Amino acid sequence: MQSIRVAVLAFEGVSLFHLSVPGVVLGTAQSAPGEPHYEVSYFAETPGMVNSDQGIGLAVTHGLECMEDAEVIVIPAWGDQSVTACAPLVKALKSADAQGKLIVGLCLGAFVLGDAGLLDGKEATTHWAARDEFARRFPEVRFRPDVLYISDGNIMTSAGTVAAIDCCLHLVRQRLGAEVANRTAKMLVTPPHRQGGQGQYVEHPMPQLSSQTHLSDVLAWARLNLSSDLSLDVLADKANMSRRTFTRRFREATGSTVSTWLNAERVVRAQALLETTDLPIECIAGEAGFGTPLSLRQQFGVHLGTSPSEYRRTFSRETNSDRKARGREGIAE
Repeated sequence: MQSIRVAVLAFEGVSLFHLSVPGVVLGTAQSAPGEPHYEVSYFAETPGMVNSDQGIGLAVTHGLECMEDAEVIVIPAWGDQSVTACAPLVKALKSADAQGKLIVGLCLGAFVLGDAGLLDGKEATTHWAARDEFARRFPEVRFRPDVLYISDGNIMTSAGTVAAIDCCLHLVRQRLGAEVANRTAKMLVTPPHRQGGQGQYVEHPMPQLSSQTHLSDVLAWARLNLSSDLSLDVLADKANMSRRTFTRRFREATGSTVSTWLNAERVVRAQALLETTDLPIECIAGEAGFGTPLSLRQQFGVHLGTSPSEYRRTFSRETNSDRKARGREGIAE
């Protein structure tokens, strides 16, 4: 039976979760008898004992030479993205890339691929919390902070923690087909493909506008009145500025236009209502200031890559069973 050899890197402090995901997902994938299957091995820069982030010691018998026989190489979430990979590992990755082997960077593992120069000119992603540093360190990369995973040529990268599962299921789908990937997802009790991107998980902190105290007050007021008419004239008047001056100072302080900022804030408000209330979509659209469910859906698609109803199913404090019991499973979108 043909096997697809996979080499997964283990290193000091490696995430036990990320280290195990390739083995669990790819190991669960079962094609028909005689069809290809995955064979997962683990290697370290230097063979021996490696301690995981959970304090569990792992005996790793293979060194970097394991990459030579592998068709797929997986770099789990790097422990500290500010620490660059060692020269021998970078050299081995470059050699594997030159041979066209599939190289996967899970979460912060994308930084290792970036340090090796494997991402230049390619689309890639990583955990949203490290997006600014990633974009700064690798300006030649076409960074995609909105996706759960992305494949570009022989390089595949994924977003934060659980997106590693999505990425590995895509790897199954890519090599063994959709039917095997769907069956694997069922065995793991997880969706074969999650809707939307990691934008729906990103925190949106309030911008620090210490040098624009009055403008900061206006933004805070706007957040409390998102369901009201917040036209440019209204906001400029609230700030005691002309439209032109307000527009200029707003962009200087936030780096955004007024309409873009308002839409983003209204999406955040709608997210909170979807997570914590059972209000119908129509009411949430009004409370968030979108006016119509259609406008709400459009902005959810732009900012989060998903729909309000799908977001509610994912993040609501109520379970699906609770909603069925109370007869609310058919909430209109």
